[in-house]
Order: sequence, then C-alpha cells, then structure tokens
Amino acid sequence: MNYKELIIESGKKMASEGFTIETWGNISFRDPKTNLVYITPSGMDYFKCNNDDVVVLNLDGERVEGTRKPTIETEMHLGVYRSRPEVNAVVHTHPIYSTVFSSMGEDIPLFLDEAAQTLGDVVKSTKYALPGTPELAEECIKALGKESNACLLQSHGAVCVGESMDAAFKVAKVLEITAQVYYMIRSTNGKPIALSDENIAAMKDFVKYKYGQGK
Repeated sequence: MNYKELIIESGKKMASEGFTIETWGNISFRDPKTNLVYITPSGMDYFKCNNDDVVVLNLDGERVEGTRKPTIETEMHLGVYRSRPEVNAVVHTHPIYSTVFSSMGEDIPLFLDEAAQTLGDVVKSTKYALPGTPELAEECIKALGKESNACLLQSHGAVCVGESMDAAFKVAKVLEITAQVYYMIRSTNGKPIALSDENIAAMKDFVKYKYGQGK
C-alpha cells in the first residue's frame, strides 16, 4: 500500500466530508510492519498536497522522509501510537457537534448501539491545553485510555483512532452522529438513557465475533 497516497486521500476526505475546515485537523498512519508514521504537513491545503508533502517519522519523532514541517500535533499522534500499539491510524478532526461538547468540557456517554459498538468507551473531554504542546498530547492519551477510540480536546476538536484508516474514519462519523443526537436531546431538555455496562459489553462482543460476513 502507498501510505503517502493514503494520507493525501484521507486529508481530502476529512475536509470534503465536513470533519474540518480549511487547513485545521491532521491525520497519520502507522505502518504496522516498520512502525514508521506517515503524517500530514503543517498548515497546508489538503486539496493541494501531494505525496512529497507527507512527512515520515519513526516513533521517536525522527524524520525519515520528507522536507515539510509536520503537523504541530505530531507528538500527540506519536504518543497515541506508543500508548496504543493496536492503533494504526489517528484522525484529528474539528467537527461541529463534537466540538460543541468539547467546548463545554463535557464527555459524551454511550447511549446508542452504534456508539457502543464503535467508540469503545465513554468519549472523555480533556482539560484545556494549548495546541501542539506536550500537555495536550498527554491529555489526549489520558482521555483515550486503553479502551476508547475517541476523545474530545477541550475547545478544540476530537481525536479518533482505529486499526485502519477506514476504522478511524468510522469512529469519527459515529462520534459526530452521536454528538448531534446528544445535542438534539439536550436542546429539548431531555436526557439520554445510557446503555448498561452489560449491554455495552454485549455490543462489543457482537461486533467482534458476530457482525458482518465470515464470523
């Protein structure tokens, strides 16, 4: 697989599907065979980037390929990979509804079946930290923990992870839909009924062993 091309196409997808605006957000992919990380450049138009603009780093942050300055959130991406070895893709988005709750510093509970199946755990909101700082990277890693596939960066956006780029984008989509439903419930002074721990575990088991073909 051409991982540089994957990063370029994923950047276009993130922008065209409304997960961010302009040049905000960032994307990376870890090659599970080499542990090399392919990551978006800082502040460049996703529709004008080409393969030469992708930066390749090792997990220590040392440059292997590319001349561009990588995203300022590089340490956050690398920290996630070091903390979660099963993760191969990180997508940092700036979606509307998820950011509503991140701006209030509120978590998003699991109250939809698809959220329980996809998000892994309650989507926690971090404490505020400036973009690109070690503090933000630490807050992100702490909020994700070992189970969650998404977290909210306070007053900033969201981070979604997966074993593949498709999986990370699926998390991003389900997170934003869940946030939108949560917003609509809250706007009517309602309160969602959280799924029980037992049902969440059942949903995870269902997806892992039963849902889809060949299981």
